[in-house]
Amino acid sequence: MENQKNFHLIPADHAMKLEIIIKTYGLLEAEEYFMSISDSASKKAACLPLLRGYVRDRDTSKAETFMVKLYDLGLMVSPHPYNEMMKLYLATCEYSKVPLVIQQMKRNRVPCNVLSYNLWMNACGEGERYGVAAVERIFRVMQNDENIELGWSSLATLANVYIKAGQSDKAIQVLRYAEKKLSTCNPLGYFFLITLYASLKEKEGVLRLWEASKAVGGKISCANYISILTCMVKLGDIVQAKRIFREWESNCQKYDIRVSNVLLGAYVRNGLIQEAEALHVHTLERGGCPNYKTWEILIEGYVKNQKMDEAIIAMKRALALLKDCDWRPPQGLVLAIAEYLEKQGNFDYANEYATEVHNFGLANLPLYKILLRMHISANKPPFHILKMMDKDKVEMDDETLSILNAFTG
Repeated sequence: MENQKNFHLIPADHAMKLEIIIKTYGLLEAEEYFMSISDSASKKAACLPLLRGYVRDRDTSKAETFMVKLYDLGLMVSPHPYNEMMKLYLATCEYSKVPLVIQQMKRNRVPCNVLSYNLWMNACGEGERYGVAAVERIFRVMQNDENIELGWSSLATLANVYIKAGQSDKAIQVLRYAEKKLSTCNPLGYFFLITLYASLKEKEGVLRLWEASKAVGGKISCANYISILTCMVKLGDIVQAKRIFREWESNCQKYDIRVSNVLLGAYVRNGLIQEAEALHVHTLERGGCPNYKTWEILIEGYVKNQKMDEAIIAMKRALALLKDCDWRPPQGLVLAIAEYLEKQGNFDYANEYATEVHNFGLANLPLYKILLRMHISANKPPFHILKMMDKDKVEMDDETLSILNAFTG
């Protein structure tokens, strides 16, 4: 586009290019590109993506320095950069800095928008110096701001502050008011409120809003089903969760295993391993493709119920997925299988298993101890184990040294 003689980039193009540079090359390249922009309007459009990059990286120092630069350039004329800084301070738990951002907005005569007020309330709800009374004062200021239309998001923010403060009655009252502000065209707000009702153990509110969300235009997404199922499981109503799951199954066009994983996890946590196994078989029949979380849940269930052969098979399938994702199985489950192999005296498979675990960078000292003990029992030299330990930079403790001494003795 830039090489076309008769083509002129507009400010939005520069902002989009800077976003692509951040994703492709990183922030250093993006900084250089930002500095090369000469047009003031284009610089103004591109400043927000760069600031968001600093916020995503939690780089407070660079973000604060950049804000000073934007002020010097005369680009601090909207609430958006200030909102980004407040998001950063919330993410880094620097709650006391958020009111300072609001003060800076006032000094620079930049009006707060809805997000500004919501972030301000969140910070005061978290910070020890402020509390509920401070949040209520901010909410009243917001109500009196003629440029702000009070919506469900601000009421949800206030309700969440009440929930964290243990003021359930006030939270429920605000949530009922928030329900009246929900859109009849967009289901987004419904699920924010559903989650808050669930945290209050208000099942009636959860189900009421769930049914109301279905009347809103648009398709109920898999993410929405995951949200409502998670809430029902949190409320301990597995029967209702099963009903909602069947409803999703009857309407889904593509089987999303993440939905069934919610119910699978509920079965395992409640000791219902047979139901979990039956659900797993059912999802396979429906064309579901197990992911790492599916196998982790099943391994946990099998280990809890001492179905260790099934746990080993599930762990094999889970490890096969590690090449394509960043997930790693919990160390407790990895060790539980190793301990079982030691108890069974399954020397050959224990070596195979430990090697595979080592190759994925999952081995640790307790696992190697198990393997060393098995080598001593089998009177087999543990040289390859010591090589793996050296490669993993695992330091031996006194117990490990005593195991080796027993071998050499």
